[in-house]
Amino acid sequence: QVQLVESGGDSVQAGGSLRLTCLASEYICSSHCMGWFRQAPGKERETVATIDDDEETTYGESVKGRFTISKDNAKNTLYLQMNNLKPEDTAMYYCAAGPRGCPPDDFGYWGQGTQVTVSS
Repeated sequence: QVQLVESGGDSVQAGGSLRLTCLASEYICSSHCMGWFRQAPGKERETVATIDDDEETTYGESVKGRFTISKDNAKNTLYLQMNNLKPEDTAMYYCAAGPRGCPPDDFGYWGQGTQVTVSS
């Protein structure tokens, strides 16, 4: 059974930084596309960033240049470094795993989320 456990969410002021961590079941990071998604109250879920099994990354337009996705296959861990945080980054952040190639609607495994709150 695939397990994804996020941590690192917190309340910070605008301009601050956070690093989110997702601990995955063994071999998941090395064999799947991994992604970070977020959802704010009353809004649709948004793709923040993805990293494929070959390390290819993609980013949502609103986070480009501020967020960095990475992974450590040996530690079965996915990261999201978030810099220059803005109030509009406030959301529940989810880690997810899907098939290689990162088809946007096929992420079948999800964590329970970690809350990020950015105050102005």
